[in-house]
Amino acid sequence: MKWLVTALIATLLAGCASALRWDSDAPDGHYRVRSGDTLYSIALRHDLDYRRLARWNNIGNNYLIRPGQVLRLSPPSGESGQTQVARAPPSSGGRPSDSAPAPSSPSRPSPAPSPEPGLPAFDQRWQWPVRGAITRRFAPPDSKGINIAAQQGTEVRAAAAGRVVYSGSALKGYGELIIVKHDDTYLSAYGYNSRRHAQEGDTVKAGQVIAEVGMGPARRSLLHFEIRKAGRPVDPLRLLPRTE
Repeated sequence: MKWLVTALIATLLAGCASALRWDSDAPDGHYRVRSGDTLYSIALRHDLDYRRLARWNNIGNNYLIRPGQVLRLSPPSGESGQTQVARAPPSSGGRPSDSAPAPSSPSRPSPAPSPEPGLPAFDQRWQWPVRGAITRRFAPPDSKGINIAAQQGTEVRAAAAGRVVYSGSALKGYGELIIVKHDDTYLSAYGYNSRRHAQEGDTVKAGQVIAEVGMGPARRSLLHFEIRKAGRPVDPLRLLPRTE
């Protein structure tokens, strides 16, 4: 019996050690997907554009990943990781041919691309997710967003229309987290919630209640709020309307 108890304890300790190694058993520059992860949450954690992360790992437009899958966090050799800009071919310097396009007259700016099916139109007008004093400002890499003091249980509202692409607590350092995708460029993140009312796949309107304020670091009641542009954190105070 004593031998059996010892064996059980050893098994449990091995399991704990395996769980602790979950993040570190991937090669350098890679990440092993954990249960509860989404491509968007992994991209947020590593300051990456989710579209590039998908392309680097040959992930389809459904952006589906599975626990245990190892993802590369940098472009493969031969790819720069920067968006390539198409350039016109150089002129031959000769006489224009009949097939050469005629000079175009000034035209109106091209309309913004249509959102993907099911994604609400986003006009890049933002609103405050909660009202309160700013207790921590944007100062990356230490602070990739802002902390807004608010009473626990205060309603957290979507800062703009979009689709919820993450709703969970698997992202370390964010507590109960919601990520909203607004278009192909912008995401917003809402951390340290006490309750999440919006679930993955939900379409939300600007101002719709998606969560309730919870406790952040040092047991302070607050909301952590971030805006990401093409995967990179930007200062929310530059986009949110000014308060009186």
